[in-house]
Amino acid sequence: MSTQPRTPESAGKTGFQLPKWAGSFGFQIIAALIVGLGLGLLAKYTGSTKEAPNGLGATLQTIGSSYVSLLQTAVVPLIFTAVVSSISNLRQVSNAAKLAWNTLLWFAITSLIAVVIGIGLGVLLQPGANTGITQEAKYAGKSGDWWSFLIGLFPKNFLGLGASSTVTESATAATTVATSVSFNVLQILVIAIAVGVAALKVGKAAEPFLNLNASALAVIQKVLWWIIRIAPLGTVGLIGNAAAVYGWDTIGALGKFTFAIYVGLALVLFVVYPTLIRSHGLSVKQYFSGVWPAVQLAFVSRSSIGTLPLTQRVTERSLGVPRAYASFAVPLGATTKMDGCAAIYPAISAIFVAQFFGVQLDASHYLLIALVSVLGSAATAGTTGAVVMLTLTLSTLGLPLAGVGLLLAIDPILDMGRTAVNVAGQALVPTIVAKRQGILNEALYYAPRNGTPFVDDDADSSAADPSAIAGGTDAPEAGRELADAKA
Repeated sequence: MSTQPRTPESAGKTGFQLPKWAGSFGFQIIAALIVGLGLGLLAKYTGSTKEAPNGLGATLQTIGSSYVSLLQTAVVPLIFTAVVSSISNLRQVSNAAKLAWNTLLWFAITSLIAVVIGIGLGVLLQPGANTGITQEAKYAGKSGDWWSFLIGLFPKNFLGLGASSTVTESATAATTVATSVSFNVLQILVIAIAVGVAALKVGKAAEPFLNLNASALAVIQKVLWWIIRIAPLGTVGLIGNAAAVYGWDTIGALGKFTFAIYVGLALVLFVVYPTLIRSHGLSVKQYFSGVWPAVQLAFVSRSSIGTLPLTQRVTERSLGVPRAYASFAVPLGATTKMDGCAAIYPAISAIFVAQFFGVQLDASHYLLIALVSVLGSAATAGTTGAVVMLTLTLSTLGLPLAGVGLLLAIDPILDMGRTAVNVAGQALVPTIVAKRQGILNEALYYAPRNGTPFVDDDADSSAADPSAIAGGTDAPEAGRELADAKA
């Protein structure tokens, strides 16, 4: 019998093992995208349709919709507790007012750049001209206007919830009533801001409430983190359902418009953002390697709010933004910072609708598009879709809302790219502001990407320590590699 001691490296390793890279979140998402696309196309070409899905199509649809439902379930408590906590955390940051002002300023600057790119592409590519498509049905969905937007800011109840009932009558069955509950993210945001500011004004007496809110936020984020970890499964369903329902035919019918949107998104993500990062003396490679897990999840989930826990983690742990500041800036960005949904998309879409219906636009119209995009981005409110923002833009310009019905056909395909750009921008601005204010932990920014954002707080105290993230003792390895990474 062999008496050779087992080395630490060999201990616990028996049989076949997957390579380390195969267990990474990024690889799992990419693999899920490929599998989902293949299954979706298989479902489509075996007869599955949106109205009558076959077994495979129905399975993909159920998996995808169930995953989105899981994400949306935590939206209301997450927004409330995150915003209240982020406002209270500003007590720990010096020059909090200056940080808040600079954050809002850079939100506006990047949105303005994005909308200018959108307008330029719309004018250059002419996506609405000579489409060969006829508009048959009038749009009868939800529309936006400035007055409704302002009125909508006033909460109707403490939770910003609403309910609607649909009565279905049948000659062969009893009458059924279906009630659905919806939430208004803007109203929840207003309530949370008011409660957070009031708690700061109350002072010491509000400490028990703020501690309870912080504990509730930690629990909600833990649950959301479990949901995020099964994102590869949700990805298979979401991408598979999109491929099964839309395939290449629907995208081809609006090919020039789809192309214009994704060119605009690519210019913002791969040209504008890297330029801003580089102009602040930071590594573009490190930014993308740090933010990419959140961008991937945003692409498949189509929800900035659902991606919020991961966005905040990579902003703190990979990009080196102090936790006290990141917990304010990232939740705020998840509800108001929408370069994809509120800048690129409405700009190109408005020009598309004008060209489609033969309406001539002048310089004043383009200025209005820019104004609406910069000031009205909160109307998208971090949930899936940007229909309200589009109708707000069209109604401000006096363009036909009937064009929205046509664009809704491919909205899910576009929303993937839009949300990915939104989330990348939501991590970018806190990084830039932290760098400008001298509070960015560059040792963390330039540290090797070893999966730290995916380590639980109780398993890695250094990753969870706000003082360490806010500029405490730097990791020795990260410090040694700082100079090389900058080069």
